[in-house]
Amino acid sequence: MMATLLTATLRDRFAALQAERANSWPATQLAANARQRHILIDRFDPAAVAQAGSILPPTDFDDVEGGTLSLDALTAEGPAVLIYFRFANCPACNLALPYYAEQLFPALAAKGVRLVALSPQRADALREIKTRHRLPFVVATDRDNGLAHHLSITFEPDDQPSPPPSGWIGEVTGTGSWALPQPTAAILGQGRQLLWLQVSPDWLDRPEADAILQAVREVLS
Repeated sequence: MMATLLTATLRDRFAALQAERANSWPATQLAANARQRHILIDRFDPAAVAQAGSILPPTDFDDVEGGTLSLDALTAEGPAVLIYFRFANCPACNLALPYYAEQLFPALAAKGVRLVALSPQRADALREIKTRHRLPFVVATDRDNGLAHHLSITFEPDDQPSPPPSGWIGEVTGTGSWALPQPTAAILGQGRQLLWLQVSPDWLDRPEADAILQAVREVLS
């Protein structure tokens, strides 16, 4: 099982998650999850998100290890890769981030390219996912989805009960908002320039490590 996990593509890992859900979730819950994913795919407009060449605003993030990290410092010596995910207990994110740690981080480190994973969740709660998987890269909070909103990669679920139930998204993230980032991979260059962006409206269809590495190679060349 472990050998399979260590060699499986991200798509394979998500397929296994979905198969497990198909066997264990009630039909209504499974249908609601699929419906929301299809809605986000149908609504997604690639032209509406930030485009390559954009200069991003000065932004600071709260590192889960303490302190802050600025975009300027992150890109001072060359390009960096940002991976946006939803929150620490998101099942798909708990497959994606370890996969990127295994398949993406070593190759980026060899090129001197930094990797940072971002979520709107408060740093004190977000620390859990880094600790659980011993992630070797920076995990940090994009406070109130500040940069995510600028990139136009956020979404809100269609089902928003009022008043919100216990354990709703805003309570989980600590933002008091329904907004979450769509899973996104971005490459930033010096001067906070956006060099490449790939947004995944379907949270079970995120870029493989090879696709991100190919984009990095093209940027470096």
